[in-house]
Amino acid sequence: MTVSTLDPKTALVVIDLQHGIVSLPTAHPITEVVRHAVALTDAFRSHGLPVVLVNVTGGAPGRAGQARKLGDLPAGWADLIAELKQQPQDHIVTKQTWGAFTNTDLEQHLRQLGVTQIVLAGVATSIGVESTARYAYELGFNVALAIDAMTDMNLDAHTNSVTRIFPRLGETGTTGEILDLLNARGV
Repeated sequence: MTVSTLDPKTALVVIDLQHGIVSLPTAHPITEVVRHAVALTDAFRSHGLPVVLVNVTGGAPGRAGQARKLGDLPAGWADLIAELKQQPQDHIVTKQTWGAFTNTDLEQHLRQLGVTQIVLAGVATSIGVESTARYAYELGFNVALAIDAMTDMNLDAHTNSVTRIFPRLGETGTTGEILDLLNARGV
Protein backbone atom coordinates (compact mmCIF):
# COMPACT_ATOMS: atom_id res chain seq x y z
CA MET A 1 0.00 0.00 0.00
CA THR A 2 1.29 3.47 -0.86
CA VAL A 3 2.10 5.66 2.13
CA SER A 4 -1.27 7.18 2.99
CA THR A 5 -0.39 9.44 5.90
CA LEU A 6 2.35 10.41 8.29
CA ASP A 7 1.59 10.46 12.00
CA PRO A 8 2.10 13.78 13.80
CA LYS A 9 5.20 12.34 15.47
CA THR A 10 7.05 10.44 12.77
CA ALA A 11 10.79 9.76 12.87
CA LEU A 12 13.15 9.04 10.00
CA VAL A 13 15.51 6.10 10.54
CA VAL A 14 18.39 5.82 8.06
CA ILE A 15 20.15 2.45 8.06
CA ASP A 16 23.90 1.95 7.48
CA LEU A 17 24.72 4.78 5.10
CA GLN A 18 28.34 4.58 6.17
CA HIS A 19 31.60 4.51 4.26
CA GLY A 20 32.16 0.75 4.37
CA ILE A 21 28.62 -0.13 3.28
CA VAL A 22 28.16 2.45 0.52
CA SER A 23 31.44 1.34 -1.05
CA LEU A 24 30.03 -2.14 -1.72
CA PRO A 25 28.43 -3.02 -5.08
CA THR A 26 24.67 -2.46 -4.93
CA ALA A 27 21.67 -3.38 -7.05
CA HIS A 28 20.77 0.28 -7.62
CA PRO A 29 23.12 3.26 -8.00
CA ILE A 30 24.14 4.24 -4.48
CA THR A 31 24.36 7.91 -5.47
CA GLU A 32 20.58 7.96 -6.11
CA VAL A 33 19.82 6.16 -2.84
CA VAL A 34 22.00 8.64 -0.95
CA ARG A 35 20.38 11.59 -2.77
CA HIS A 36 16.91 10.41 -1.71
CA ALA A 37 18.00 9.70 1.87
CA VAL A 38 19.54 13.17 2.12
CA ALA A 39 16.32 14.75 0.83
CA LEU A 40 14.44 12.91 3.57
CA THR A 41 16.89 13.90 6.33
CA ASP A 42 16.77 17.54 5.24
CA ALA A 43 12.96 17.54 5.15
CA PHE A 44 12.50 15.80 8.50
CA ARG A 45 14.91 18.23 10.14
CA SER A 46 13.21 21.26 8.57
CA HIS A 47 9.85 20.02 9.91
CA GLY A 48 11.30 19.52 13.40
CA LEU A 49 10.88 15.75 13.23
CA PRO A 50 13.39 13.29 14.68
CA VAL A 51 16.18 11.85 12.55
CA VAL A 52 17.96 8.66 13.58
CA LEU A 53 21.19 7.72 11.84
CA VAL A 54 22.24 4.10 12.23
CA ASN A 55 25.60 2.47 11.58
CA VAL A 56 26.85 -1.06 12.09
CA THR A 57 30.17 -2.03 13.66
CA GLY A 58 29.73 -5.76 14.23
CA GLY A 59 27.69 -8.82 13.49
CA ALA A 60 25.49 -11.20 15.43
CA PRO A 61 27.44 -14.14 16.85
CA GLY A 62 25.29 -16.98 15.46
CA ARG A 63 26.22 -19.38 12.67
CA ALA A 64 24.73 -19.01 9.22
CA GLY A 65 25.43 -20.53 5.83
CA GLN A 66 26.23 -17.12 4.38
CA ALA A 67 27.55 -15.46 7.51
CA ARG A 68 29.60 -12.37 6.91
CA LYS A 69 31.73 -11.65 9.94
CA LEU A 70 32.91 -8.08 10.03
CA GLY A 71 36.08 -8.76 12.02
CA ASP A 72 38.66 -5.97 12.07
CA LEU A 73 37.27 -3.03 10.15
CA PRO A 74 39.45 -0.53 8.31
CA ALA A 75 39.63 2.99 9.73
CA GLY A 76 36.52 5.00 8.84
CA TRP A 77 34.52 1.96 7.71
CA ALA A 78 31.65 2.64 10.15
CA ASP A 79 31.68 6.44 9.79
CA LEU A 80 28.43 7.88 8.50
CA ILE A 81 28.71 9.46 5.06
CA ALA A 82 29.20 13.23 5.03
CA GLU A 83 26.19 13.74 2.72
CA LEU A 84 23.88 13.00 5.67
CA LYS A 85 25.14 16.21 7.32
CA GLN A 86 24.87 14.75 10.82
CA GLN A 87 23.36 17.32 13.19
CA PRO A 88 23.69 17.58 17.00
CA GLN A 89 19.98 16.78 17.42
CA ASP A 90 20.21 13.57 15.35
CA HIS A 91 20.12 10.39 17.39
CA ILE A 92 22.95 8.00 16.53
CA VAL A 93 22.50 4.25 16.90
CA THR A 94 25.46 1.93 16.54
CA LYS A 95 24.31 -1.64 16.12
CA GLN A 96 25.99 -5.02 16.28
CA THR A 97 23.20 -6.96 14.56
CA TRP A 98 21.09 -6.54 11.44
CA GLY A 99 18.23 -4.66 13.11
CA ALA A 100 18.55 -1.22 14.69
CA PHE A 101 16.32 -2.09 17.67
CA THR A 102 18.24 -5.14 18.92
CA ASN A 103 20.36 -4.33 21.98
CA THR A 104 20.24 -0.56 21.34
CA ASP A 105 18.37 2.38 22.87
CA LEU A 106 16.32 3.05 19.72
CA GLU A 107 12.92 1.98 21.09
CA GLN A 108 13.43 3.92 24.32
CA HIS A 109 14.53 7.02 22.40
CA LEU A 110 11.50 6.92 20.08
CA ARG A 111 9.04 6.28 22.92
CA GLN A 112 10.47 9.21 24.93
CA LEU A 113 9.80 11.46 21.95
CA GLY A 114 6.25 10.12 21.52
CA VAL A 115 7.04 8.71 18.08
CA THR A 116 4.31 6.46 16.66
CA GLN A 117 5.63 6.00 13.12
CA ILE A 118 9.00 5.53 11.47
CA VAL A 119 10.06 6.08 7.89
CA LEU A 120 12.91 3.79 6.88
CA ALA A 121 15.67 4.25 4.31
CA GLY A 122 19.14 2.82 3.80
CA VAL A 123 21.15 -0.27 2.95
CA ALA A 124 20.66 -3.21 2.74
CA THR A 125 16.98 -3.56 1.97
CA SER A 126 16.75 -7.26 2.85
CA ILE A 127 19.01 -7.09 5.90
CA GLY A 128 19.24 -3.92 8.03
CA VAL A 129 16.16 -2.19 6.64
CA GLU A 130 13.92 -5.26 6.70
CA SER A 131 15.10 -6.39 10.16
CA THR A 132 14.44 -2.92 11.57
CA ALA A 133 11.02 -2.76 9.87
CA ARG A 134 10.03 -6.16 11.25
CA TYR A 135 10.98 -5.22 14.80
CA ALA A 136 9.29 -1.80 14.55
CA TYR A 137 6.10 -3.46 13.36
CA GLU A 138 6.23 -5.97 16.22
CA LEU A 139 6.71 -3.09 18.69
CA GLY A 140 3.57 -1.38 17.38
CA PHE A 141 5.11 1.44 15.37
CA ASN A 142 3.51 2.37 12.07
CA VAL A 143 6.11 1.71 9.38
CA ALA A 144 6.64 3.55 6.09
CA LEU A 145 9.40 2.53 3.70
CA ALA A 146 10.99 4.92 1.21
CA ILE A 147 11.70 2.35 -1.47
CA ASP A 148 13.81 4.61 -3.70
CA ALA A 149 15.97 5.58 -0.71
CA MET A 150 17.15 2.01 -0.20
CA THR A 151 18.99 -0.71 -2.05
CA ASP A 152 20.61 -4.07 -1.52
CA MET A 153 23.66 -5.90 -2.72
CA ASN A 154 21.31 -8.40 -4.38
CA LEU A 155 18.48 -7.28 -6.69
CA ASP A 156 16.36 -10.38 -6.03
CA ALA A 157 16.62 -9.86 -2.28
CA HIS A 158 15.68 -6.17 -2.65
CA THR A 159 12.70 -7.03 -4.87
CA ASN A 160 11.50 -9.72 -2.47
CA SER A 161 11.57 -7.32 0.48
CA VAL A 162 9.83 -4.50 -1.40
CA THR A 163 7.14 -6.62 -3.07
CA ARG A 164 6.48 -9.41 -0.58
CA ILE A 165 7.65 -8.44 2.89
CA PHE A 166 7.20 -4.68 3.24
CA PRO A 167 3.49 -4.61 2.31
CA ARG A 168 2.92 -6.91 5.31
CA LEU A 169 4.82 -4.60 7.66
CA GLY A 170 3.71 -1.15 6.58
CA GLU A 171 3.27 1.17 3.66
CA THR A 172 5.74 1.81 0.87
CA GLY A 173 6.27 4.92 -1.17
CA THR A 174 8.81 7.02 -2.96
CA THR A 175 10.80 9.81 -1.42
CA GLY A 176 8.70 12.28 -3.43
CA GLU A 177 5.46 10.88 -2.04
CA ILE A 178 6.76 11.05 1.53
CA LEU A 179 8.02 14.61 1.01
CA ASP A 180 4.60 15.58 -0.38
CA LEU A 181 2.93 14.22 2.77
CA LEU A 182 5.38 16.10 4.97
CA ASN A 183 4.83 19.35 3.08
CA ALA A 184 1.05 18.95 3.11
CA ARG A 185 1.16 19.00 6.91
CA GLY A 186 1.99 22.70 6.77
CA VAL A 187 4.38 22.48 9.69
